[in-house]
Amino acid sequence: MALDYHKCAEEIVSHLGGKENVVSAAHCATRLRLVIADNSKLDTKALEDVEGVKGLFTSNGQLQLIIGTGTVNKVYDEFLAITGMTAATKADVKAAAAAKMPVWKRMIKTLGDVFVPILPAIVASGLMMGLVEALGKAIPSFSSSDWYGFLDMVSNTAFAYLPVIVAISAARVFGGNIFLGAVIGLLMIHSNLLNAWAVATTAASDIKVWHLLFFNVRQVGYQGHVIPVIIAVFLMSVLEKWLHKHVPEVIDLFVTPLVTVMVTAFVTFTIIGPIFSTLETWVLAGAKILITVGFGVGALVMGAIYPITVVMGLHHMYNIIEAGMLAEQGGVNIWMPIASAANVAQFGACLAVAIKTKNAKRRAVALPSSLSASLGITEPAIFGVNLRLMKPFICGMIGGAIGAWFGSISGIGATAYGVTGIPGFLTINNIPLYCILLLIAGGTAFILTMIVWHEDAADNDKTKAANEAKEASEIASRGPLPTVMTCEAGTIKAPVHGEIVEQANIPDETFASGVMGKGVGIQPEEGIVVSPCAGTISTVAETGHAVGITTDSGMEILIHIGVDTVKMEGKGFKTLVKENDKVTEGQQLVTFDRAAIKAAGYPDVVVLLLTNSDDYKKFKIATPAEIEKSAVKPDPESLSSDEV
Repeated sequence: MALDYHKCAEEIVSHLGGKENVVSAAHCATRLRLVIADNSKLDTKALEDVEGVKGLFTSNGQLQLIIGTGTVNKVYDEFLAITGMTAATKADVKAAAAAKMPVWKRMIKTLGDVFVPILPAIVASGLMMGLVEALGKAIPSFSSSDWYGFLDMVSNTAFAYLPVIVAISAARVFGGNIFLGAVIGLLMIHSNLLNAWAVATTAASDIKVWHLLFFNVRQVGYQGHVIPVIIAVFLMSVLEKWLHKHVPEVIDLFVTPLVTVMVTAFVTFTIIGPIFSTLETWVLAGAKILITVGFGVGALVMGAIYPITVVMGLHHMYNIIEAGMLAEQGGVNIWMPIASAANVAQFGACLAVAIKTKNAKRRAVALPSSLSASLGITEPAIFGVNLRLMKPFICGMIGGAIGAWFGSISGIGATAYGVTGIPGFLTINNIPLYCILLLIAGGTAFILTMIVWHEDAADNDKTKAANEAKEASEIASRGPLPTVMTCEAGTIKAPVHGEIVEQANIPDETFASGVMGKGVGIQPEEGIVVSPCAGTISTVAETGHAVGITTDSGMEILIHIGVDTVKMEGKGFKTLVKENDKVTEGQQLVTFDRAAIKAAGYPDVVVLLLTNSDDYKKFKIATPAEIEKSAVKPDPESLSSDEV
């Protein structure tokens, strides 16, 4: 008798502690995946007894109910109708996975999500800014020309108005109105405010102050800052969404934006901004103390943490230290070698990524970003490449620390401030030693990144097309795929070439136990899955790791690529069909990267199951001899002319 999908879903909900106890719901090819608020309210014994539920277990904070291919999606639809929940998208699944990450990883991921869309702007601007500044230092007459003024304006626009760009991107990430986000970004660099980069050369008594309630707010902008802008837009987005839910619809259009902007602006300038300014003061004071510690230890520490202060948007304030050194220490700026070592180290790490990566898109970002970093503009390299991959960022910190230490003990310094990297040659007091410093910092970071950082095999797109074509050719040359299962409804061939694995030996208890149906595993020799018979695609996993097929005779087949590969979130998988597609025997269904699966730590065995095998009395799994015989490629000379 056919399963009553509505009844199945209804019973599941009742044993979950009610629909209020379900945080989110999604499904893959065979399982209903739920995030539960309070696990103590679950009745697991009753859930296991629900008709249609073949088993359950928990993994990575999810309750997974095994229901089966071609069925789980129908139960899922009924589940959504009963609970009133909306279907979880791929983005929802990623967000749920991200919520389980440590806080520091979530913060880094958020920064990456904010900066990835704006990379083209800051990469291009950073590279141009470095070149224009270098030309201005090398050719004094050019620095006073109209062309210099024009190019300087074009190149620094993205950085001068970085808070606005960041605010728009952050609003998109946090689900806020991007135009309200733009307003918050503009407020933080309003022309009525003193430019943040001018604070270092402005007397404290000349900085205007607002007296708002019991707050004394300095009228200073946030040019060059990242963290306070993101925090402000996060607050704005949360507030906006709350107001949309609670403000009557008839006045929502003007009340919500007005209150959102007013409250966010007030909190930003009275709390978020001052806290960040205090943090800047502490960092600067700590930096001044550290660089005076003996035998270059302080310089080593600052060389390591310098890129972290770039992430926080504090690095522009170091001009205060440099200006003070030029005034107090006879015109020698010993801070510049520290900053230069840190910046060039990020260049070395980013360049290593550009050289080592096989991903064309990543290289297209990493190469110009590394060139920008070599000219002293590191934001593209840090936000676009190194920080997102983490290991290159850490390698850059190590290279910066060693280079800064060398700069400190060698006693080199600069006669100006504001330039690092290659343009620093124009201000340094000892060019040979500066060359050594850059080689130490950049070289150390480069070598460490080449050794330590290994690209996810799923990201290697240079050889994917060639490998797929090669594998397709190899499949054709190997002859027909063997028949592995038969029943009165038809025959089922192997979807890939490879060694047959008995069901009991499949490295997954659910598949090995037969609860999902009888079948076999296959240790694949290629990364292309083909249809084992003619039929209709009943299910395609969103992550591409599983496909369900229903034949005209009623056979329900599941092809599951690898074990636990749903956790790869689609990396390394490419589906070539969609639900309800008609397919023929041997038609390609999915391509997958075996190296990526192994690199992720999962078995790459391909599982082939007849999920409704209990419906057939004559179901049989072929013996090794029968499998070998069915895979023999006929000799054309042995066939009659008609057969040929």
